[in-house]
Amino acid sequence: MSSLRCTVENRKRVQRAARALRETAPTVLVETTPPVRSEHDAWTLDAVLRDTGGVPPKVLRELALAGLTLQPTPAQNEHQHIVATA
Repeated sequence: MSSLRCTVENRKRVQRAARALRETAPTVLVETTPPVRSEHDAWTLDAVLRDTGGVPPKVLRELALAGLTLQPTPAQNEHQHIVATA
């Protein structure tokens, strides 16, 4: 049961961070992925930011507040791709 509770909490953390990014950052795309479909075997937030030269502090702040771990991801043209896991 504690594993289920942990999974539910992780899902909520990822979804909360996804909502915050949609509201505070210039996003092209924000998606959440459950562990069974994620290559990271964890609840995963996948976001593409528009017109940034990196990951802005407000985005890092939202990820930190949610307790997510930023995964290394290369930039794509003028967009910054972000992957974070719970």
